[in-house]
Amino acid sequence: MKMMAVILAAGKGTRMHSDKPKVLQTVLGEPMLRHVREALRPVCGDDVLIVVGHRAELIEAAFAGERFVRQTEQLGTGHALMQALPALRAAGCEMALVVNGDTPLLRTETAARFMREAEGADLAFATISLGEPGAYGRVVRDAEGRVQAVVEAKDYDMERYGAPTGEVNAGMYAVRLELAEALLPRLSNANRSGEYYITDLIGLAAAEERDVRGVQCGGDESLMGVNSPRELAAAEECMRAAVVSELLDKGVLLHAPALVRVSPLADIEPGAELSGPCDILGASRVERGARIDAYCVVRDSHVSSGAEIRSFSHLEQARVGQGALVGPYARLRPGALLERNSHVGNFVELKKARLGAGSKANHLTYLGDAEIGEGVNIGAGTITCNYDGRNKFKTVIGNGSFIGSNTALVAPVTVGENTLVGAGSVITSDVADGELAIARGRQKNMPRKG
Repeated sequence: MKMMAVILAAGKGTRMHSDKPKVLQTVLGEPMLRHVREALRPVCGDDVLIVVGHRAELIEAAFAGERFVRQTEQLGTGHALMQALPALRAAGCEMALVVNGDTPLLRTETAARFMREAEGADLAFATISLGEPGAYGRVVRDAEGRVQAVVEAKDYDMERYGAPTGEVNAGMYAVRLELAEALLPRLSNANRSGEYYITDLIGLAAAEERDVRGVQCGGDESLMGVNSPRELAAAEECMRAAVVSELLDKGVLLHAPALVRVSPLADIEPGAELSGPCDILGASRVERGARIDAYCVVRDSHVSSGAEIRSFSHLEQARVGQGALVGPYARLRPGALLERNSHVGNFVELKKARLGAGSKANHLTYLGDAEIGEGVNIGAGTITCNYDGRNKFKTVIGNGSFIGSNTALVAPVTVGENTLVGAGSVITSDVADGELAIARGRQKNMPRKG
């Protein structure tokens, strides 16, 4: 039986008080929807359909390559599933796993276990038991424990249904497509919200004596949605603590672990050393023996063994080779590559630049669109002038060269191997191997006037 996942991501999230879609609010640097998508990947692979609505173009841009269906009017979760039916049918789907896009704590093992328990059912849904059920839909069972319905909190009538038990709908469903096609047209929006609830499928299916299962997940709060800034902060702290605990268990060295924030997408090897506060975000990789000091932010970057990232440094889409030193107060922008044993010091910025093995740029330097060889010394205050207002150009510096302080290299320009560029020079022409280049006005000393 072919199964596809449907992620409901059309809601506005009014209680977030934000102009962007709720599912794009971030948890440890990643949109909530990214965490849900990654949790489902081992279960569903690429068989995923995302239903979008409010500011759909932002979500589609952030998740290029995914399959989307638009819910142009946000008329509830049942209406969202209706919009997905044609695409599911066209894909040959027989069973749909429906999850909410605002559940960033969803775990792969939870989704996998749920699908195992739902096997053979016509309709299954996950339930959790809460001491304070809040606004979650209440599960109604008969005396034998069979599911009869799920009733939204605002529509719950105690005289009709009795006192609630604390068992609530967790918002994850497995629905046979043929059942959805038969029952979705029968949904009504005659409720206080004026919406079509996917939960009403449960009562309709139970009334027809279909196989309806409420899969009890205990108190697993990983299924709970995020609806407010307070809940977003709580979810982020829960995820942060879980990631840190896992890192400690596998042998990562953490100083001030309560201040360390690591994305679950990151790969931190045992024997790596992190000092809080620091952020290791995105798909970053930190190898064994690497050290990242406090007040650093590393995003989508690779830090090799023996490398040291000193305090207050920022790395984004950068690669740091074995034994390299970065910072303090350094910035490596996308495309920055530090080869083995190279040094980038305080207030140095690299963008789309390679610094060769053993090369150094220790102070107050900008290197953009540059290819720098091995054993090069870049003096303080050096910049590559890579942009003329319309286009970017490249600077090349050969092995063993020495660039004096306060030098401007106006690209496109090539400085050969073993060259010496005098301090204060503005280099606009190529310099051949072994040459000395000086491009500055001659000093003139005159009597000082009183």
